[in-house]
Amino acid sequence: MKFIGSISLLLIILVGYTYEDESDPYEDREHSLVRPYPSVFSTSNSYWHLHGFSLATDRYIRLTSDTQSKYGGLWNMIPVTYADWEMHVHFHVHGEGKGFFGDGFAIWYARDPKLDGPVFGYTDYFYGLAIIMDTYANDHERQKHIYPYISAIVNNGTLHYNHDRDGTDISIAGCESSFRGRATDTLVAIRYENNRLTVSTDVDGKNIWVVCFSIDNVHLPTNYYLGFTAATGQLSDNHDIVSVRTFQLGASEQRRLEDRKNIMPAAPAAKPGSTENDTSKGSSWSVLKIFLLVVFVILICLGAIGSIWYMRNYNHRSKRFY
Repeated sequence: MKFIGSISLLLIILVGYTYEDESDPYEDREHSLVRPYPSVFSTSNSYWHLHGFSLATDRYIRLTSDTQSKYGGLWNMIPVTYADWEMHVHFHVHGEGKGFFGDGFAIWYARDPKLDGPVFGYTDYFYGLAIIMDTYANDHERQKHIYPYISAIVNNGTLHYNHDRDGTDISIAGCESSFRGRATDTLVAIRYENNRLTVSTDVDGKNIWVVCFSIDNVHLPTNYYLGFTAATGQLSDNHDIVSVRTFQLGASEQRRLEDRKNIMPAAPAAKPGSTENDTSKGSSWSVLKIFLLVVFVILICLGAIGSIWYMRNYNHRSKRFY
């Protein structure tokens, strides 16, 4: 009985540890953006800057209108100083085009804000993370997935974004997502925690996050900037940002004390043309938790049965002594 009790106590501690959060995340308003926008951009000390042809209305920030050859950006001018974070972006991509439209927009965690360039309105050979929300396939013949398509790129300043191949030769993960032209709210969540990057979407208006991809061994420094850019060419669309909510996630003391400012952005090598992503490890961890919980319940039941058997046997022997 003592053995079963010890095992039960050990499992209680283990299961509790697997579900334990370091601390609750909290919203960082310096890196968040909600209506009313005029108050956000009314002073020169604003945390957010518009760039290019972007404009602020009372309902959204429009990176580009449904007009050819435009580019625009929205940048948060305060660097993110903590290692682990999560960002929820409410956006709307729409336009008059029915069969041909584009090109999409990009979400950045980058070293250098407010730079112009050919990668959805931002510079090539960048430093940091790009989440590409692509709505048009330039490489029709070799693409195996359906657009719109969400992909991730981690760059240390050496990788070239090839538009003709839609960046598939350097993207580390991706998924299909029908986020364009929806009547419902469309949102994307980007979570970076303990060197794991997870992107999830909610494009059906159900308030349920669906994992797009999740990948380990993604190394990002602190003190980079959050931003959004879009560009149109011969094809065009409205690319609107409705709100941005950024959360600081709890981290271990060791991770908080790390000096991550000079970390070089790095991630698993991209597989050219691959659309595979790594979600199995996160699922396996969830299965492990369930397994431990089931084992814990079984041992509790065995302990209860053993206790009943012991008490009955003890009472039986006691009666015989009389």
